[in-house]
Amino acid sequence: MRNVGVLLPAYNEKKNIEASIKEAKRFLPGASIIVVNDGSKDETEKIAKKAGARVVSHKSNMGKGEALRTGLDVFNREFKGVKYIVVADADRQYSIREAVNLLRPLAAGEADFVMGRRNFSKVPFRHRLGNWVWRTAFNALFRTDFDDTNCGFIAMTKESANRVVNALGGGYIIENTLLIEAIKRGLKIKQVDVSVNYRRTSAVPRGIKMVAGVLVFILASGIKYSSRKMNQ
Repeated sequence: MRNVGVLLPAYNEKKNIEASIKEAKRFLPGASIIVVNDGSKDETEKIAKKAGARVVSHKSNMGKGEALRTGLDVFNREFKGVKYIVVADADRQYSIREAVNLLRPLAAGEADFVMGRRNFSKVPFRHRLGNWVWRTAFNALFRTDFDDTNCGFIAMTKESANRVVNALGGGYIIENTLLIEAIKRGLKIKQVDVSVNYRRTSAVPRGIKMVAGVLVFILASGIKYSSRKMNQ
């Protein structure tokens, strides 16, 4: 799969990064793997290099959005043969062995942007509740019918990635921003079932703050989008 690139943003993932890279090599043989070490304080950079990935490091933690921009820039400059890009979390919340399922609709021309669709029965209740709030608001405002609007396991054509990644900000709005940009730019979007393994559960106060912050972003973006559509 020499036309496939795997982009792994990583922050303090010394326990998981080697396994993530090995899994990508095993199930996506020939793929180009870029790890963006986002200012890690641990040995993430050293371990990723030893495991055989192309590693780019930020001097300080700049957030997932900036990590994705950095990784895409490297793909554009150094890996011109890459046609499809898989984005996965380096904490192994998603299984890269399932990336082939996300890539299949891209290769068939059925989609430009593929987002994973989690089985929410496997998701901790408080996370499940937050995702329900986000998904309900998103679908109502953007007039869509997605089963999952916040999955971090995504595959895109490189052309599509270049069209949506520059809009990224920080925080937990990354997946929403990518999906919104894909909608605004008229990309063909598809969802594919993926498994999920939660290794960490947010504390209640942090979870409430996170849900509220993402919801505000969805509401503001959705109202703006709806207003623009009505005026067209």
